[in-house]
Amino acid sequence: MAIIDEQGRTEPPVAVDETGTLLGFLDYQRQTLEWKCRGLDAAAFRATTASSSMTLGGLLKHMAFVEDHWFGHYLHGLDRAAPFAAVDWEAEPDWEWTSAAADGPDALRTLWSAAVERSRALTADALADGGMSRPARRSWPDGLTPSLRWIVCHMIEEYARHNGHADLLRESIDGETGE
Repeated sequence: MAIIDEQGRTEPPVAVDETGTLLGFLDYQRQTLEWKCRGLDAAAFRATTASSSMTLGGLLKHMAFVEDHWFGHYLHGLDRAAPFAAVDWEAEPDWEWTSAAADGPDALRTLWSAAVERSRALTADALADGGMSRPARRSWPDGLTPSLRWIVCHMIEEYARHNGHADLLRESIDGETGE
């Protein structure tokens, strides 16, 4: 039975196999970012804190890109999804962070949600084709090839790190705190 916390997040399962544990923690981290961005308007999505230029809108767009990058581009060897395929990343290496200011909250939430759903489907495909040990279709420039397990662990780390940023941003916007 799933346990839902007071923010609407599904707690990671405590007595399942490796795959269930890792995917449970990844979804928990995803749901934490969704919570931190819930109910905010465009001004809040563009707000910064301290000396950082980071915004919640930029975080959502960045995480949509990261989902596509690891599960689509690396794990399955796919071309980048829209809108990321049209970006000149050498000319604009921080495009997802800076371009988010021109996007509304609903568009950013939709972009991120679609990327997460695509990643879930791509993960299911990879699990059916080798499980957590399944190697990515693309290797890194040094020739090493990450496994699905590595990618999922990396995504947990990526979300956890950025959820700390989201927590600070959200607190600076309206005082809401928690985890």
